[in-house]
Amino acid sequence: MYYEIYVDTLFLVNFVMNLYLLMLTNISAGRTATRLRLIGASLIGAFVYVVGLIITVLPGIVSLLIQTSVASVLMIKVAFCPKNLSGYKKLFENLLGYSFLFGGAVYMLSKYFEGIMENTTGIALVMGFGGLLYLLISYIMENRKKREVSCKVTLISGKAAVTVDALFDTGNGLTEPLSGAPVCVVNQSVLERLWPLGMPDFFRIIPYHSVGCAHGIMQGYMVDEMIVELDGVPNRQTKIFIAAPEQEVAGRGTYEMILNPRVLQSK
Repeated sequence: MYYEIYVDTLFLVNFVMNLYLLMLTNISAGRTATRLRLIGASLIGAFVYVVGLIITVLPGIVSLLIQTSVASVLMIKVAFCPKNLSGYKKLFENLLGYSFLFGGAVYMLSKYFEGIMENTTGIALVMGFGGLLYLLISYIMENRKKREVSCKVTLISGKAAVTVDALFDTGNGLTEPLSGAPVCVVNQSVLERLWPLGMPDFFRIIPYHSVGCAHGIMQGYMVDEMIVELDGVPNRQTKIFIAAPEQEVAGRGTYEMILNPRVLQSK
């Protein structure tokens, strides 16, 4: 039996589906990948799949497992650059889970609409269906992420670097008034460790309000770089404002920083 394969169509469908899967994985990882890295990783995954399909000499299921494994490892490396094996494992589990979910949904769609992948309209419908599925899952994930998520953050200013335990807070909407840039809140002790010889002359006034303080003002300072590490995956941001209120951000000392979620969406 012979099959007629349209390489360009296979490449396009796989690229789009890979992009959906990586964007969902990116949400799970705290948006640690840039758009360009996600697109590049999706292209590589589609290329591996198409090449493997054309030149394979192994049985179908074995070839598919090898293609999927190699493509997944390469996509994770390009998109997220995990620092260690545990980071790879976590990302691979997420990517595999979304792949099974998408695969099952597309299979059900193909059973309901027989021959859907045999014409251009059907292929466009499949990719559109994948887009709707992505929007639905991402909406659910974003709402579930309102729970507290902790991580490690390294603040860098000049030659000084300070690593702290931080907490994501979806309720932290602090911004620097002039630029609208997001502001993260730290303990005063973090500022003192970052600038032991004295605070920088340059600062911005950050208005805020909290429980017990209807109208407050903090001094916001800009750090050269901030590295947020979630599940072993680093996310680097530059020129980020941090500010310290009079009271500690965590009464029990379990964490020293409250992250504004927007800092990971500024790429």
